[in-house]
Amino acid sequence: MKILFILLTLGFCITTLAQTKISSDHLIVIAHRGNHTLAPENTLKAYEDGIKIGVDYVEIDLRTTKDGKLAIMHDENVDRMTTGKGNVKDLLWNELMKFKVLNKEHPEWGAYPIPTFTEVLNFCKGKVNIYLDFKDADVSVALKEIRAAGMESSIVVYINSIKQFHEWRAMAPNMPLMVSIPDNASADSFTEFLNQFDAEILDGSYLDYKIELVRIAHHAHKKIWADIQNKNEGPTMWEAALSLELDGLQTDHPSELIEFLIKKGLR
Repeated sequence: MKILFILLTLGFCITTLAQTKISSDHLIVIAHRGNHTLAPENTLKAYEDGIKIGVDYVEIDLRTTKDGKLAIMHDENVDRMTTGKGNVKDLLWNELMKFKVLNKEHPEWGAYPIPTFTEVLNFCKGKVNIYLDFKDADVSVALKEIRAAGMESSIVVYINSIKQFHEWRAMAPNMPLMVSIPDNASADSFTEFLNQFDAEILDGSYLDYKIELVRIAHHAHKKIWADIQNKNEGPTMWEAALSLELDGLQTDHPSELIEFLIKKGLR
């Protein structure tokens, strides 16, 4: 869902890119919910597979249980991806622990526990960076776990609301933030958006970008990590994205994308 944030004066400085490694001499490859082509999404196995093939970031989705525990789950309910049913926010962690994550179209991939945020942080530390899709969680609780794991310099946070933006900026001003650009942006409206908003990274479908917008963003020192994830994505789409001079891609096919980039001498 596209979110257009209209922000008043924030009084915060733009984060330096050195704090978290969002600058790179190659296209950043982000494994959407981990490498879920051979393992159920958002499991430690999916993240492990992403690490093995050499992705730069794994994307994870953070939600809060009824008793305040931070769990990894994309959907607001567990029905699609687990053996259980119910909304994450209405379930206790002890109840979630009884469920297993599986891809119902590929039962041969196995079933895995729902990981906690701390488990994912510790698992990824020193191996891969994290693209944190901050679905529904308490910033102070999440930040406490990030700091305890020593992962502050390895995370970017995708923002889903103005409230989240203000809270992250106030509590962790050096944490790079990411937002989606407005739909159907013109050069003028895009420039106005960038002037209002000091997120370090821009998201959105690669189809939403024209080379003019990309160059405006780069002139404003913004990185663009676009969404290209699609079951049908492949070389034609990747070539189109490369022609736009984007800085990163979130993909459903990280292994194939990396192989494509290697063949082109871009990785």
